[in-house]
Amino acid sequence: MNAGNSKTKRWLLQTERFSVERVCRELPNGQRRTREVIRHPGAVVILPMVDDDHVCLIENYRVAVGRSLFELPAGTLEAGEDPLEAAVRELAEETGYRGGTWSPMHSFLVSPGILDERMYLFRAIGLEPGPPAREPGEEIQNVVVPWNEAMAMVQRGEIEDAKTLIGLLLADRDRSAENAGPLRSQRPE
Repeated sequence: MNAGNSKTKRWLLQTERFSVERVCRELPNGQRRTREVIRHPGAVVILPMVDDDHVCLIENYRVAVGRSLFELPAGTLEAGEDPLEAAVRELAEETGYRGGTWSPMHSFLVSPGILDERMYLFRAIGLEPGPPAREPGEEIQNVVVPWNEAMAMVQRGEIEDAKTLIGLLLADRDRSAENAGPLRSQRPE
């Protein structure tokens, strides 16, 4: 599919964390279409496994929805920052957990109809607890739950945050595949 050509761009708003741009582009049929696009530097999200069967969620007050949500720890990338370095920094700041072994799980676009934000998802295991270094005004509490309870929270609709659903469900798929093993995955004769 031919995406057309961007012809004009105009900044409508610039804040410390994001900007809004009006983009007018010509479609393949010659028509012009104008859209407002939120430009975001990207973010990281972390699946912190406290041990093999416990995950650290956070309960985080979100002004946009006017209440606290259960989420995986996450944060915005600084300009030019490596996603893994940002993930390590954000986990320590929000939860106090440090160290461990880190592995990338996935990256995804948050809401590409209006926003160019890409999130980088990491799994962290073998973590050591410590004091968090939360930013002033952050209303965050650690909530360590058994893995099965986290999955039950998803099923009951208690976890509504998309990045958290993606992280937990991808990890659950991986856990299921690991538990299947070569013998269990074969059909009985």
